[in-house]
Amino acid sequence: MKSTRLHIKNKNGLQLQAYLELPANQKPNYFAIFAHCFTCSSTLTAVKNISRSLTTHGFGVLRFDFTGLGRSEGEFADSHFSANVDDLIAVNNYLTENYSAPSLLVGHSLGGAAVIVAASKLANIKAVATIGAPSTASHVTHLFTHDVSSIPEKGNVEVNIGGRPFKINKEFAEDFSKTDLPKITKELRKPILILHSPIDTIVGVDNAQELYLNAHHPKSFVSLDQADHLLTNPTDSIYAGNVIGTWVQRYFEPKENEMLSTEGEQLVGHLNLLEDNFTTTIQTKKHTLIADEPEDIGDDFGPSPYDFLSAGLAACTVMTLKMYAQRKKWDLQEVFVYITYAKKHSADLMLDVDKPTKYDHLSKKLKFVGNLDDKQKQRLKEIASKCPVHRTLQSDIIIDTVLVND
Repeated sequence: MKSTRLHIKNKNGLQLQAYLELPANQKPNYFAIFAHCFTCSSTLTAVKNISRSLTTHGFGVLRFDFTGLGRSEGEFADSHFSANVDDLIAVNNYLTENYSAPSLLVGHSLGGAAVIVAASKLANIKAVATIGAPSTASHVTHLFTHDVSSIPEKGNVEVNIGGRPFKINKEFAEDFSKTDLPKITKELRKPILILHSPIDTIVGVDNAQELYLNAHHPKSFVSLDQADHLLTNPTDSIYAGNVIGTWVQRYFEPKENEMLSTEGEQLVGHLNLLEDNFTTTIQTKKHTLIADEPEDIGDDFGPSPYDFLSAGLAACTVMTLKMYAQRKKWDLQEVFVYITYAKKHSADLMLDVDKPTKYDHLSKKLKFVGNLDDKQKQRLKEIASKCPVHRTLQSDIIIDTVLVND
């Protein structure tokens, strides 16, 4: 999956660094925004895993760094809770103006509290999902090792949060207590999914209970069993992303992927030169595929044309071997076919030719699983060279090219 880096200005003119993840076909049905946890950043592995899992459900996902965190501009002292909500609204407005209005907000830890508040202010947001979110924004103040009351009226003080030093001011510390999150949750009246680990030692699961009790239906709770607060095990974050992607489909109008007409032919390939680099849509009568070129010249959103050529040979080979083995009643249980395409010089192929030249070369390696003797394996190897695609590639091929008028 390729991420597009963006820079978005917040209400104070500071640049927020963001990454936009898109589905493989580059055509999201809906957009979502992900808000990271307190003192974290958008590059946290869990954030990337959840965002990329959502793309498999048709979402374009924008993950970004709050003010003063990650690679966004500003000071951490300016990253109080109200500023986080303002940043979310700025990112929402950017997506709306440059792509499409987002419909889903997802937030982790304090980011979960922030998305609840932001969703209450944004009419375009249709659903909210929180992960390990506190039930009060002021919950994070217990993380400060410094006595907040001793912070001078003007000036900064260094505090230790999670083993890392940060400078905060009195406004930063007091801002967290200004938001009545239970009240906002009760008045939200939008579908909400609350995910939380029962063994979370940073934000206890009782926070999820309070959010759930205050929220109105439709509301859902999913237990992230055995997960820690930061979802450091990739299995947990990928699971969370897939759960959110499945859950939210209930509340969004289904959208069918746009199908290209094959105009009566076997398939059609289409490339929009104005919008895409080399990313090509291939449509059969019932299936959509994506082809692309590697990252040195393309975006690598799909297999290359020669990958598809090799795939056709591999698929035809295993299917032919299955039919032959079944007809013979042989114990062939699994077939692996490994294909590599390359240009090879006649000398490397040890060919005795009058004029040395390069040839198109396909390497086909076979692996059989089953109770087969050497004679059966050798016969299957011979059959593998007789599959229809194999024979087509070795035959003289005539390709007719004609223009189709609009």
